[in-house]
Amino acid sequence: MCGIVGYIGSKEAAEILLDGLRRLEYRGYDSSGLAILDASSTLHVSKAVGRLSELEAKLEAGPLHGTRGIGHTRWATHGEPSERNAHPHMDESGSLAVVHNGIIENYQELKAELQQQDCTFQSDTDTEVLPHLIAREQAQGASTLLEAVRKALSKARGAYALGVISKDDPDTIYAARLGSPLVIGVGEGEYFIASDVPAVVSRIQKVIYLKDGEVAALTPDGVKVYTLAGDEVPVTLSDVTIRAEDAEKAGFETFMLKEIHEQPRILRNLLRKHTLDGRVNLAIDGLSNDYFRKLNRVMIISCGTAYHAGMYGKLLMEHVCNIAVEVDLASEFRYRDPKVDPGTLIIPVSQSGETADTLASIRMARAWGCKVLSICNVQDSSLVRDSDAVLYTEAGPEIGVASTKAYTAQLMAFVLLTLAMGRARNEITPEVETELLEDLAQIPDAIHYVIDRKDDINQIAEKHHDGPSSLYLGRKFNYPTALEGALKNKEISYQHAEGYAAGEMKHGPIALINEYLPVICICTRTRDEVYEKMISNMKEVEARHGRLIAVATDGDTAVKAFAEDIMYVPAIRDEFSPMVNVVALQLLAYYAAQARGTDIDKPRNLAKSVTVE
Repeated sequence: MCGIVGYIGSKEAAEILLDGLRRLEYRGYDSSGLAILDASSTLHVSKAVGRLSELEAKLEAGPLHGTRGIGHTRWATHGEPSERNAHPHMDESGSLAVVHNGIIENYQELKAELQQQDCTFQSDTDTEVLPHLIAREQAQGASTLLEAVRKALSKARGAYALGVISKDDPDTIYAARLGSPLVIGVGEGEYFIASDVPAVVSRIQKVIYLKDGEVAALTPDGVKVYTLAGDEVPVTLSDVTIRAEDAEKAGFETFMLKEIHEQPRILRNLLRKHTLDGRVNLAIDGLSNDYFRKLNRVMIISCGTAYHAGMYGKLLMEHVCNIAVEVDLASEFRYRDPKVDPGTLIIPVSQSGETADTLASIRMARAWGCKVLSICNVQDSSLVRDSDAVLYTEAGPEIGVASTKAYTAQLMAFVLLTLAMGRARNEITPEVETELLEDLAQIPDAIHYVIDRKDDINQIAEKHHDGPSSLYLGRKFNYPTALEGALKNKEISYQHAEGYAAGEMKHGPIALINEYLPVICICTRTRDEVYEKMISNMKEVEARHGRLIAVATDGDTAVKAFAEDIMYVPAIRDEFSPMVNVVALQLLAYYAAQARGTDIDKPRNLAKSVTVE
């Protein structure tokens, strides 16, 4: 949820840390702060409430100088956004500072214990127990700061990624992780810690992915990694797989608009990588064709936007593979008693690979003997490490908090996986597979077509953005699209929006329809009865004077007769139409948010990755 960054080298740390925090601000932006050691090993801290610009202004008036430091941008969990709750947090003597992403679940117990020892707390956060614990371990005889950090963390339960800096050990920054993402960047004579690689990608050549339960010591001479028990472990250097420009806006007004425009390229690359001569060429290491043939059930587990992708995956797999498929919210799955066995394949879906509920769910499933095949965007994430097999969406860094390109990449991943499973199970013939792939190859150009009509969509958003609510309706493959379109609108425009299966409209939502309510209907032409059913739903909205906005296929004159506004899309096979239709809804939400004057890339109360419950 929060973003942390650290630097040790020969350059001034403040601007490097601020630059890293700018690139991490999508993880949280309630408050921010820096702790820097100066040349005399004095520790200086500066914090501010609100966006990072507030901290930048404060540092302009009172600069911090030094070549070692840590920084933090916060998404509030324990304690309201305020300067006293902003990170870094310090011990009572002011000799060490800590930045933290995660939750210390037993902080109340630890806080009470420390208060009994006359320790005074300055904030309402769970994080503040950590600097006090480390200081207590030092006072009780820990021979090194590393030992004090290890002993303190062994008493903490929950999740953490943290950076520690101290005037008692000025040539070292300590970092540790358990259940929250943290990487170490390796530059030329300088080292970094960060919640995500994009924060430091322009400054590093290699990266070290810390594993759960590891503590790292960064000095100007290198990096050493230890277990919580104190055993040194080998350091593995990995190549940086993203480009520095991937974390830039590249001339676009916002990251979200840039990422909407990137979707055709990403989907085209997935198709190019995973198809060959009219067949799916999907090698899934860890799961054989024989496994898929014997499989009797699939459970898809995800949260938020990824849950809508999972709903689409369920519909597609049932349609093609002749297999029972369920989809569940990870936040619910982990607290119920699902009847799964080793014959069930678990498919978690996550952009970040760090979603707390999804990770907890798959660990439960693995304990029951299930195989886990993840659909994920981030290499070496916690989800990837806990999976038997992975299908990467390869969408690149997604900086905008509201997901766009990651979602359509997840849809494409489900299509490719479904076709591979269908062939392994002998449910589709080579001729049908080739036909489906020919239709699938039209998707990137169809998305380009929709993006090229963004000015028309902008006009529709300008016309309808000012209402208090909106209703999104879809059927079959486009029911999840309706849910995702409504979610995008809620996330970035703050207009209440509700997605519904169109057939359920008469079971309640129809009571909301009046002359003020925009009703967005996904009514693209299909090969079955769904189109006619959607037309009937639209007629029902028209009869109640609702403000009808349609997503319709080019050339559809029937819809034109009663829809107030239409977002046209190319004719696409029904099974694949959600990848195109949702782009129109992404743009509708985008321009509605722009008209309402909201912060599109950093919507209020949201963070990119939900790494805590």
